[in-house]
Amino acid sequence: MSVQDFFRWLSHLHPLLEIVVVVGVFVAVVALILFFIEIAPKPGRTYTIIRLAACVLGPVLVLFVLQSWYEAMAAAAVLGLLFFFLDKRAKGGAGSMFQLVGFLTPALALLAVGLVVPTVQTVGQAFMNSRGTEFIGLANFEWIFTQPQNLRIIGNTILWVLIAPVVSTIAGLAYAYFIDKTRGEKYYKILVFMPMAISFVGASIIWRFMYTPRPAGQDQIGFLNQVIVWFGGQPYNFLADDPWNTLWLIVVFIWIQTGFAMVVLSAAIKGVPTEQLEAAELDGTNAWQRFMNVTVPGIRPALIVVLTTISIGSLKVFDIVRTMTAGANNTSVLANEMYTQFRSFEAGRSAAFAVILFLLVMPIVIYNAVQLKRQREVR
Repeated sequence: MSVQDFFRWLSHLHPLLEIVVVVGVFVAVVALILFFIEIAPKPGRTYTIIRLAACVLGPVLVLFVLQSWYEAMAAAAVLGLLFFFLDKRAKGGAGSMFQLVGFLTPALALLAVGLVVPTVQTVGQAFMNSRGTEFIGLANFEWIFTQPQNLRIIGNTILWVLIAPVVSTIAGLAYAYFIDKTRGEKYYKILVFMPMAISFVGASIIWRFMYTPRPAGQDQIGFLNQVIVWFGGQPYNFLADDPWNTLWLIVVFIWIQTGFAMVVLSAAIKGVPTEQLEAAELDGTNAWQRFMNVTVPGIRPALIVVLTTISIGSLKVFDIVRTMTAGANNTSVLANEMYTQFRSFEAGRSAAFAVILFLLVMPIVIYNAVQLKRQREVR
């Protein structure tokens, strides 16, 4: 039975029985892995044969179930045999490498299935036509960078990543600093953190109602337009006014992410040694000088984490744009356009947008990883 046959058979079962079967298969696989890990380091001819069989037959059976080529099965058997001999001569003794790989295999398998394979497939699809049947080179990327509308989409995405992280971090830092050690601090934090408990779609619906205009002379259902009318103004269509509509969408993202920045930075501020602050005060510094020269350097690692995390989120933003405007009136961003092209059966162009988004995110991820490594070295 192939994997497709198994899932086809599984789809015909009762939902409750499906759960039992899936859990049972998962438990069986985990138990088998734990069994091999447990007996791996044990000496003796019997255990050596079991390790040899697991190294050679294990990869072959996996590829057989996945209906791979016979050549791949043979290559997997050879690699498994090579691994067996390397494990036999490992510094930690026979079975030590087997144990290590056994523990890592589930995580590596999930990583490969959920990240590596889709990434490779997406990159390959970016160089194919809409049906994925013909290699067209850089034609999809050429189309993206030669269309004014697509350049506007890239510009909008860059605008998101320039404004949202900076404003969210500054607002969160200011709020965390001013409420630090004040009476009722936890309640103030709850008020700002609550938007984080709302999904992006839910927040988008809330703010779409906030922005909704009605013709002059009618009752306004949007709170912001009602306030404008109270002050004698005319209803304003926030989401149709290009280019300011992109800014009004960014406001929603900032409203959500400020709570995240506040919580992380508040914890970091509490970790700044009071001795340093007291010493700076004795030196005659004012509050602003203590904040800039003592507090900010002390929370620099947290600031980097907050800025990079929100930057990645703003690059990948999709829900807010899709829910509030669907990309209309020049508000689209890379993630939204990737989905739009996919729905239009333009898989190649959709993949090209995904590759561009991936390339924009990677420098931030690498920078974050480097900074975390430096922090560990300092500690």
